[in-house]
Amino acid sequence: MNTVQQLAEMGQSIWYDNIERGMLESGEMAGMIARGEIRGVTSNPSIFLNAVTKTTDYDDDLRPLAAAGHSAADIFWKLAVEDIQAAADLFRPLYEATNGGDGFVSLEVNPALAHDTDATLAEAQALWHRVDRPNLMIKIPATQAGIPAIAAAIAAGLNVNVTLIFARERYAAVMDAYLRGLEERAGAGLPLGNIASVASFFVSRVDTNVDKRLEAIIREGGPRAAEAESLLGQAAIANAKLAYADFKQVFSSDRFTALQAKGARAQRPLWASTSTKNPAYRDVVYVEELIGPDTVNTVPPQTLVAFLDHGVVRPTLETGLAEAQAVIDRLAALGIDMAEVTEQLEREGVKAFADAFTALLAGVGERIRD
Repeated sequence: MNTVQQLAEMGQSIWYDNIERGMLESGEMAGMIARGEIRGVTSNPSIFLNAVTKTTDYDDDLRPLAAAGHSAADIFWKLAVEDIQAAADLFRPLYEATNGGDGFVSLEVNPALAHDTDATLAEAQALWHRVDRPNLMIKIPATQAGIPAIAAAIAAGLNVNVTLIFARERYAAVMDAYLRGLEERAGAGLPLGNIASVASFFVSRVDTNVDKRLEAIIREGGPRAAEAESLLGQAAIANAKLAYADFKQVFSSDRFTALQAKGARAQRPLWASTSTKNPAYRDVVYVEELIGPDTVNTVPPQTLVAFLDHGVVRPTLETGLAEAQAVIDRLAALGIDMAEVTEQLEREGVKAFADAFTALLAGVGERIRD
């Protein structure tokens, strides 16, 4: 039994944060599914940017579409939808075997719409109908404008992967939006059991941001330097563990229990951005330290390889909660405000995905002009 299968026995699913046509057509992804290495797939504009512009996998499909006069945007969406459909079909047996618990493939709305509620919802619905697979998840960012779009998408019967969550306060709004969407469906007499959602809580980027602030304090020297040094690499896991405690509270509440009695599923936390950015930290730390039931961890290729090779599986999410809160309190005492950190990370995350989408369309444009 590999480490991913051990995680599954503990209630955590590993989804693969990567998709490209070559691995779909070669049988590589099918093999990973068969070996129990992955239980779902997530995608984002950065992943598609690399897939389309850094491989030749799409060239044979690009040329006839370009010759027919399609725009770069139309071509991208056609290729992306085909990849997502192919991946969803590969995962369909797992989706059915787990009664809709796993086997999902995620596709993100245009991140340039992150601050436009109506446009986000319209694109989410259009992509849902275009892909036409029950194990699709539409990724919607957890911006202030995204929150009402999430509630409306759930109410409309879409599976939603809520992305770019950094702050516990925003996570609370995400969980509320999910429950509001379910309540609207229940009020309309619509079924709840076929709706699935995950809340993608970003991890390593928190350490990257906080560590920079701590390093600035260390460089100043003085009595605060030792305290700052002792906190390096601790903020992200602490933030995630406290978010998981929030999840446990909300999804054991009377509000959710009433929906659960009508068939509703919990919206699982999904740990995203779990590759280790700092080489000083263990390469699988953001997997090993966030293991617990009713969760997902989406990992890029190098992190999956590392975890299969030397990952240690043990329950960690519900340990050290007092210490996690102490980390946040100690950071605050040093003048590091997690609200400020997470607000900055959300802005940067939305911009990074929007920039990647722009670069992706430019890359497609260059390919079809060659």
